Amino acid sequence: MSVQIAIDGPAGSGKSTLARGLATILHLPYVNTGLMYRALTRRALDRGLDLTDGEALAALAGTLTVDLDLTLDPPEIQIDGRRAGPELTAPEVEGAVSLVSSHPAVRAVLVEQQRRLGQGGAVMEGRDIGRVVLPGAPVKIYLDAVPIERAGRREEERGSDRSLADELARRDALDSRTNPFIPASDAVRLDNSGRTVDETLREALRLVRERLGEAPA
Repeated sequence: MSVQIAIDGPAGSGKSTLARGLATILHLPYVNTGLMYRALTRRALDRGLDLTDGEALAALAGTLTVDLDLTLDPPEIQIDGRRAGPELTAPEVEGAVSLVSSHPAVRAVLVEQQRRLGQGGAVMEGRDIGRVVLPGAPVKIYLDAVPIERAGRREEERGSDRSLADELARRDALDSRTNPFIPASDAVRLDNSGRTVDETLREALRLVRERLGEAPA
């Protein structure tokens, strides 16, 4: 299968879990575009760059080497030959990634990388995937959940005892100002509030098969 599946949604909505599950079942690469912005943020922080300087950040983005690690099942992105580590979920990265990703020049560089990764088919998740990165994808899902559930999932995912409800509220507010999210007009909204991972995956698979004209399994 070489189909492109675009999954968009806010932080903590479960995009990564759903995208990886779909990629595994459908034998497609799994592309987490958020890792690219986090890797750029980490590098910019380490080098002491001005995070308001979009051109400098775009130049730095051009130095990232992003490809697929084909030894994994499903294949996932690696950056500079390495898989993502805990340094990309550090609090300082979490607090700065919205600003870094808000610069049009930065997004232009990384969108080209993302399109290249999705050329042969992929389940790609992030922001603006269906509308900007893969506008021709036959399957577009906008995944969402109520804020308290998104915070709980992020806390479980990170193994953190910090209050993430406040953090996600701050992230949502910052995203709305610096990088407002506009779902693709033909995306199907899937609210997974109160649903288990398996229930969400089953519903997404139903949507995929419906969009691709396949009979239900």
